[in-house]
Amino acid sequence: MLAIAAAAVFGFALLLDLLDTDLGAPDLFNWNTLVLIGLLLLALYLAGVGRGPGGGGGRWYRGRRPGRG
Repeated sequence: MLAIAAAAVFGFALLLDLLDTDLGAPDLFNWNTLVLIGLLLLALYLAGVGRGPGGGGGRWYRGRRPGRG
């Protein structure tokens, strides 16, 4: 979910840069601030924050594994 939010922030920053606008708040919505927010969200995603409970993507077997004699 954080990666999707980072992509949205990067897309919004790109639109602001392409349209050359600051939305009336040059100190709040400038290109550098939005890129830093996107990088923060991407770093949190890569660190594993927001993955939800369970913490893994692998298979967990209880008891004997199938095919192990």
